[in-house]
Amino acid sequence: MTNNQHILEAPFAPKQTRLQELWQLFKQNRLAILGLIIFVLFFVTAVIGVILTSSQDPVFDPAMVRLQDKLLPPLTRPNLETLQPAEIPVLGIYLFGTDDLGRDVFARMLQGAWVSLTVGFVAVGISVLVGIFMGGIAGYFGQDHICFDHIAIAFILFTGCILVAIGSTYPGVAFLVAGHAVIFFLLFSKRKRPKQASPGWLHRKAISIDTLIMRMVDIMLCFPSFFLILTVVALLPASMYNIMIVIGLTSWMGTTRFVRAEFLSLREQDFVTAAKALGVGSFRIIFRHMMPNAIAPVLVSSTIGIATAILTEAGLSFLGFGVPPPHATWGNILSDGKRFIFDAPWLTFIPGIAILIVVLCFNLFGEGLKDALNPKLRERG
Repeated sequence: MTNNQHILEAPFAPKQTRLQELWQLFKQNRLAILGLIIFVLFFVTAVIGVILTSSQDPVFDPAMVRLQDKLLPPLTRPNLETLQPAEIPVLGIYLFGTDDLGRDVFARMLQGAWVSLTVGFVAVGISVLVGIFMGGIAGYFGQDHICFDHIAIAFILFTGCILVAIGSTYPGVAFLVAGHAVIFFLLFSKRKRPKQASPGWLHRKAISIDTLIMRMVDIMLCFPSFFLILTVVALLPASMYNIMIVIGLTSWMGTTRFVRAEFLSLREQDFVTAAKALGVGSFRIIFRHMMPNAIAPVLVSSTIGIATAILTEAGLSFLGFGVPPPHATWGNILSDGKRFIFDAPWLTFIPGIAILIVVLCFNLFGEGLKDALNPKLRERG
């Protein structure tokens, strides 16, 4: 009786959810857990840093100049005889020392942590959104073709937008009006043309959507990303927002390839065929049914992409093209310290080690996430 009862109850035993199964696999990787812990600490530090350094009367003022206490090593006490009461550091000690203007390096590192975190997440968010859109279109609508009239209309409208953007308003508006006139003319000619008639050369197929998008990816990958970002940033006004946008718009190619590959395999699955048979719209199929199944490699690439974005921002700031003063970033702290590498090596080592640790933690976390999302490991577990 006991055995029969056990057999009857066995199929109804609770199973682990997908998230619980993912966590069980993830926590087996100790380096990935270490990376996650460091990332959480970095996130908390960045949030606390922006609170303590960004108000009108900040607790830690990263811009306060104390020339009498310049180039002091870490863990040095301030000279109380020469400082005003407002200039004395809150901790009563220069935890990371001071720079060539006597500014507290610890306060500047706190402010730079938030800048690095913001640039990393926003830039990756932009690249992921662009990559998901382009990859989804290439994977789902890849077999459809673009006709010559579509190319002509896109060229006319794009030219009009460019002319309006550079200040040539009247020619730009003329191109936009002409583009819309061409659209209405082509729609009218299609309705009047008999169904049996062969399409004109404007309506003939020129190139498939998949080929067009993937050739765009290949062209973008031919350019050295850092030098392309450096050129664009040098032409645009110095701004943290410009840097985030430029980094995001030059790093979407990997996400596009991941999403396209997943969509090509999912497009022929039974649940997609059933959704089409039920009359579900294409965009609902893409974002409601296919995207959740294709998001795993995107999570891994975006995690590692945050580390790359932080490194790129640090490199731009080191070269003088990054976030402009008075904002402190780890890159410009590192750049300011290169002149005193022998007299004040902590100005180079402290931000350099911080960048190393944060980038390493993101890479370890991303590798652990990739292993946990691997279906072969999940089946083995």
